[in-house]
Amino acid sequence: MKGQLSAEMLILIVVVLAVVAIVATQMINTAQKGSEKIESQSNSILEKTEVVVKAKKGDFCVEPKDCATNNCFANSCD
Repeated sequence: MKGQLSAEMLILIVVVLAVVAIVATQMINTAQKGSEKIESQSNSILEKTEVVVKAKKGDFCVEPKDCATNNCFANSCD
């Protein structure tokens, strides 16, 4: 008969959909873990770069955050 699905075909469709759902869930979890690792490493690199880039004592500054000591007085790091 046309247009009818057998029980075996329905079971097969359900199994395929379940496998697709499992694979999608695993891919999402893997992507989240990878994203967290990348963010962690990026933050580490930014922190190390910030330490190197900050002005030393006696160097020119505009704001306290420009200095390694976070102390800017009369455009000079203390």
